[in-house]
Amino acid sequence: MLLAANDSSGWADLPVSNRSAAPAGGTAVAGGGPGPEAVIVPVVFGLIFVVGMVGNSLVMVVIGKVRFSSGGSGRGGMGRRALSPTNIFILNLSVADLSFLLFCVPIHATIYSLPEWVFGAFLCKFGHYFSTVSMLVSIFTLVAMSVDRYIAVVRSKNSPCVRSRKNVLFGLCVIWTLSLVCSVPVAQHQVVTNHPTAPNSTFCWENWTGMSKRAYKVTILLLGYLLPLLLISCCYAKVLFHLHKKMKNMSKKSERSKRKTAQTVLLVVAAFTICWMPHHIIVMWVEFGTFPLNDASFAFRIVSHCLSYGNSCVNPILYAFLSENFRKACRQVFSCQFLYPPPPKGEGVRFRMDNFSTTHSTTNI
Repeated sequence: MLLAANDSSGWADLPVSNRSAAPAGGTAVAGGGPGPEAVIVPVVFGLIFVVGMVGNSLVMVVIGKVRFSSGGSGRGGMGRRALSPTNIFILNLSVADLSFLLFCVPIHATIYSLPEWVFGAFLCKFGHYFSTVSMLVSIFTLVAMSVDRYIAVVRSKNSPCVRSRKNVLFGLCVIWTLSLVCSVPVAQHQVVTNHPTAPNSTFCWENWTGMSKRAYKVTILLLGYLLPLLLISCCYAKVLFHLHKKMKNMSKKSERSKRKTAQTVLLVVAAFTICWMPHHIIVMWVEFGTFPLNDASFAFRIVSHCLSYGNSCVNPILYAFLSENFRKACRQVFSCQFLYPPPPKGEGVRFRMDNFSTTHSTTNI
């Protein structure tokens, strides 16, 4: 789905009338040689890769470590305790984002730097297939987290029953199964072939035309962007409205918490909207219009890739690092003087990432 300039949603994916003007390689700009993007893009992608890997890995380590922290039974008060529904979703989101970064960024960074596809037929199919899978898993998990917050806050009476560990794990199975099935057409139509303007070079193209291709692209737009955006916005809007009613007569501390919650919700929705909108605009433009071949459109494609990959870096910040409880957990897990001051002696950190808690003054998303 998120492919660079010389693969399936790139220049070769343009209408036939435009293909004669398309460059042979991934780094050529409309009739020119390799441009500055051959250096700039790999550097930017490398930065996204490092930040995303560190952020998501840290989230996974902290959640895993705190699961065995004090508060359970066993020697020295150490014991294993079950993850909360929110933490399970956050852990799954980190796994999906890590997979997305691992299978997308390194390959597509080299596509912008090298004149042809060098990874073989298997990675042409599997790389693009699994990158689509991880993209959908990440997006579906964000939707599940917003629904989970809505149930926990607005429908709190039914929350313990609905948000059981069994239901959460079943939800993850549905997310992964749906993502794996929806991504099959991507693998079916990826082929390694030669381009007419460069018969001695190989490229990873999407060999797929007609109404079935357009129907699939529209389906992905609906399932992977418009419907998730609608659900996320509706769930968080209802949560904010509920908190606004419940906290009208509460203290100034609670009022500050409410404002912080509103700001974080806006950041979550804005990040999702901004990071994925350019990608879907380009896909629809290519399928239903005449995508121009010029420096501006090529730069727009690069920006769309950087934003979509950057969403995997933003997610751990929005859903973990903005949480006061997560930062406390970091101080407990990594008691490094140069990173965090150590927690007070005898103070146990209750790592809780149940977002929008109406009983806590902290805000966690």
